[in-house]
This record gives sequence, C-alpha cells and structure tokens, in this order.
Amino acid sequence: QVQLVETGGGLVQAGGSLRLFCAASGFTFSSYVMAWFRQTPGKERAFVAAVSGSGSTTHYADSLKGRFTISRDNAKNTMYLQMNSLKPEETAVYYCAASSLSSSWQSTSEWQYAYWGQGTQVTVYS
Repeated sequence: QVQLVETGGGLVQAGGSLRLFCAASGFTFSSYVMAWFRQTPGKERAFVAAVSGSGSTTHYADSLKGRFTISRDNAKNTMYLQMNSLKPEETAVYYCAASSLSSSWQSTSEWQYAYWGQGTQVTVYS
C-alpha cells in the first residue's frame, strides 16, 4: 500500500535551517507529483511547495521568497524540503503528499493530493 513517511522535523531557532525528508513506498514514485503542506492548530492545511514527477519543475507558495527548496531523488523514492531562514510563524506540522495527476504541481490545493503522510512537527523559537 502507499506509504509516505516524513522525518527531519524538530526544534530550531529563528533564522536557522532544517531539512525535511519524505520517504515513499507502494507506488511508482517518479510518476507522482509530490508536495509539502503545513498546518497549525485551528487553521487549514497550507501549500508550501510542489515538484513534478521528474523533478524538473517546482512551484512555491509566494510567501517563501526563495528560502525553501523542494527536491526529489527518484532513485531513492525520497522527497526533500530544505528550509532556511525559518521564522517562528512557520511553526507547524509539515506533511508530504502525492498526486497521480501530472498537472497537480501547478496547484496549491490539497484536494489534488490523494496520499498523505502523518506529518512531522517543526517548531521555530525566537
């Protein structure tokens, strides 16, 4: 069955960096658009970034201003999110998601994604 497992979350001081990992199994990884979303208590899940199946095309939320980088290694069935210059307001549970729709990388909607991981907590303190 499809499984997505996020790791790499933790506690980091404002201005610091973290790298998140999403290990995928149970499907043809390179055929799926992959994405990161984040959620804080009481709020809807928010789009962070997406990457096409080949890894050649990416899409970011406007607020990230080049601080985050999404990438993937199809040989390892793993997706990454490098997060730099983190801010306290970016404290959230970060989720990875997978979509079989090749156009999903252009969308910010969570409804494009059928498969989700359990999330990893990122806490940024000032």
